[in-house]
Amino acid sequence: QVQLVESGGGLVQAGGSLRLSCVASGRTFSMTNMGWFRQPPGKERESVAAISASGGRTYYANSVKGRFTISRDNAKNTVYLQMNSLKPEDTAVYYCAAARTYYLTYLQTTSGEYDYWGQGTQVTVPS
Repeated sequence: QVQLVESGGGLVQAGGSLRLSCVASGRTFSMTNMGWFRQPPGKERESVAAISASGGRTYYANSVKGRFTISRDNAKNTVYLQMNSLKPEDTAVYYCAAARTYYLTYLQTTSGEYDYWGQGTQVTVPS
């Protein structure tokens, strides 16, 4: 079992920045691929970014490329999502997720491939 706790959400003006953090426990973090997802109001959950266990491989949704950066600190069991140039359409509940299956050469990017989820943190960017 894996426990994930997100933090760092809040209200920020358009163009501003936020950094989300997700602390994991209960599994060897350095052998776990991690992802960030979000669910905008009234919409389905969507992928935002993912990072391999070593941090050497990353994935970004087209909507956040060039603005968001995913990173991890395996010594702290923490994955981060740095969000810059925020837009109103980034408003959503953001979730951290961990994949139970570790692939050396494949990085999971869809929600169905992730097994453990945090409780979510709200990010609001007023229009």
